[in-house]
Amino acid sequence: MSKVQREIYLDHAAATYLLPEVSKTLKPYLEKLYANPSSLHSQGLKVKTDIEKARDKIGKIINADPQEIIFAGSGTESINLALKGVAEAKKEGHIIVSKIEHPAVLDTCQHLRKKGFEITYLPVDLHGLVSPEDLENAIRNDTILISIMYANNEIGTIEPIAELARIARRFNVPFHTDACQAAGALDIDVKRLGVDLMTINGSKIYGPKGIGILYKRSQIKLSPLIHGGGQEKGLRSGTENVPAIIGLAKALEIAQKEREKENKRLIALRDYLIKNVLKSIEGSLLNGSPEKRLPNNANFSFEGVEGESVMSFLSDEGVAVSTGSACGSQDRKISHVLQAIGLDKKHLSGNIRISLGKRTTKKDIEYVLKVLPKIIQRLRKISKINLSQRRDNG
Repeated sequence: MSKVQREIYLDHAAATYLLPEVSKTLKPYLEKLYANPSSLHSQGLKVKTDIEKARDKIGKIINADPQEIIFAGSGTESINLALKGVAEAKKEGHIIVSKIEHPAVLDTCQHLRKKGFEITYLPVDLHGLVSPEDLENAIRNDTILISIMYANNEIGTIEPIAELARIARRFNVPFHTDACQAAGALDIDVKRLGVDLMTINGSKIYGPKGIGILYKRSQIKLSPLIHGGGQEKGLRSGTENVPAIIGLAKALEIAQKEREKENKRLIALRDYLIKNVLKSIEGSLLNGSPEKRLPNNANFSFEGVEGESVMSFLSDEGVAVSTGSACGSQDRKISHVLQAIGLDKKHLSGNIRISLGKRTTKKDIEYVLKVLPKIIQRLRKISKINLSQRRDNG
């Protein structure tokens, strides 16, 4: 491959950088305001007050009571607290999730299944959408929780969360949504969505890593995951990560303030990318909903190549993309999301996810459109040579 000409980061669904405004906001809590929020001296009380101001800010953004905001160590921890917290509080019962949930949900459900809880995995259509009718038919008298992600981290499909949550509310079943990918792009007003529990992750919205939120409607009962000092109303003990909390509140504020303007810009870039990839590369396919998808997500499959090879060759050209969820990328398995949407075998393994961000420009997209077709062409040629050699040796 040619020598790297530039560095283009197109993996924002995996992690985002820290915005300068966020960095400036959290810096004092790394250098000067370092006291333990549980300490009763003036310095500790000052930090505690600032945490509560951050909680209040987040509450206003998502239209929740500040006391319904629980700070956790990540999106994954927030999800675990929601699912295990409800399950252990109920002791037994039935849980409904979709087949395309993040591993944080699916692996937690596997854990709960071993403890005797029954799990129903809802199918999705070829675009990755959950059917409200399927959800309603799956609810039983012993259903204790429903968890459906707001927007899929791999294919970008946006689920009809408000409609699904209304069905859950009608049956008096708590409804959780993983909104980690949605928080920077979609409406996260918990009253309009009608959700009882919602997860947000700082590292997806240009905030700090190692911080997450669980919104918990006040009527929902949870058992804690971590015991100790009694922080976060006893649901998440441990000294608070103050800089990350302050940074997350600022990042979420910026994300929601700039959401409409940034979405418009990203959609134009995304659609330009999709149109030209499908036009210029034979045997290419867009995965996920053409219309109901995140503004920054473009997930492609290419016939006759391996996605990991495409990702590696793009990296050689200075372009960072992924083959799906970063949390599952080391498993080197076929994506459970692509299997769930019924993708044909010839496209299953040739998958890459391109996720745009605040610094992505049209020049970046033009560069990708220049190098990607050449990479696919070369990999297909290599694949044909290897296939021919195997036949000759056979």
